[in-house]
Amino acid sequence: MTDHGEGQAGPDEITHDSLMRRTAERPRRGWRKVLYEATGGRYNPGISEDEAGRNVLLRRIGRQLPGAHRIAVTSIKGGIGKTTVTACLGLTLAEHRGDRVVALDANPDAGTLADRLTGETSITVRQMLEKIDDIDSLTEMSRYTSLAGRLQVLASDQDPAMSEGFNREEYTRISTVLSRFCNILLTDSGTGLVHSAMEGTLELADTVVVVGAPTVDGASRAGKTLDWLAAHGHREHAENAIVVLSQDRASHEVDAEKIHDHFAQRCRAVHSVPSDPHLAAGGRIDLDLLREPTREAFLRIAASVSDDFATR
Repeated sequence: MTDHGEGQAGPDEITHDSLMRRTAERPRRGWRKVLYEATGGRYNPGISEDEAGRNVLLRRIGRQLPGAHRIAVTSIKGGIGKTTVTACLGLTLAEHRGDRVVALDANPDAGTLADRLTGETSITVRQMLEKIDDIDSLTEMSRYTSLAGRLQVLASDQDPAMSEGFNREEYTRISTVLSRFCNILLTDSGTGLVHSAMEGTLELADTVVVVGAPTVDGASRAGKTLDWLAAHGHREHAENAIVVLSQDRASHEVDAEKIHDHFAQRCRAVHSVPSDPHLAAGGRIDLDLLREPTREAFLRIAASVSDDFATR
């Protein structure tokens, strides 16, 4: 038996990647896929640079997650695209991961997350709270959610007078149950940052996504959200935040690059979501109906979120 002393390289590790001869990856998009399939795989042009980049994003999104991960999507004010970002991010993670993803609408003002994803609002977080002590399985939990593809959705109360009672303690109980049976929990945290449920959302969050826009007021809202987080005991969340700038509201008079650079210096990642007519319609969201640049934008956002998994 040979003893390799300190500083000496041992034999290469025996793995699939070290032993298999390199071959061009099979293309799954565009003319390269058409050519590959037309020749029965005899001619493989390999993948394009764009597809290679997309595959890197998919590998990041598919990172192994050792435990439940909670994502809070927030903004200091409403009307900035927060629910849209929550919905599209949830759909993207659910589509490209093998584990369970759930989106919770914690909006105290009759939120629209379920409307945008499934249209099912007859069963809400209030019904789940009433029976929460009886939920001891995924099957029981799923009685209170609806499905958008592989994404499970828990609707908010549609009566604002009732939803005011959704407080910090109740959010914590709901989050604990959802995280017991799902690997990833996204919370559409509602309008503002001072309602009771928001305290619980930030206290339990592993990743915070702050939504803004490349406009003066949209950038100001995102900046004030980061300021508020830092000033109220969540400085780490502010520094590790992912800022998403929705270009549904944009102006050529504003220097969007300067806005991007500002947030790049304040937090972990900044992404822009291009204007998309499917999202602008305000109806049910279907990833297949999004323009390709929009789908790619949400892949990048999902990859940035998933980068946090490796630090758990």
